[in-house]
Amino acid sequence: MSDTASLGARLAHAIAAKDEAALRGVLADDVDFRGLTPGRTWEGTGPDAVVETVFGSWFEPADEIERVVDVAERDAVADTSHVSYRFDLVNSTGSYVAEQQVYYRGTDTIEHLRVMCSGFRPR
Repeated sequence: MSDTASLGARLAHAIAAKDEAALRGVLADDVDFRGLTPGRTWEGTGPDAVVETVFGSWFEPADEIERVVDVAERDAVADTSHVSYRFDLVNSTGSYVAEQQVYYRGTDTIEHLRVMCSGFRPR
């Protein structure tokens, strides 16, 4: 993923690659994070909280993200950017698709991050 790609696209590809360094690279040191998955809310401040949630709970080591199906950026709402992405993934229980809708703010790094996830849906 090129450095000229948007923060949203870089975020999506860092998650798909399970690349902790790349994910940290798009996040501000004091990123304000909130997420919503089926049945649970998540929140934290700083890259550690985001990395822990994304790679420790949402996409665990046994979850293999096979491919990025789509990354779509929408028009910004004032100072808030929007990106959605969809992954095909597999784990020991089957094949799934998951989509996330992301709203974020920031110029060089993401300072404000809101993520809503579909959860793993059977393919």
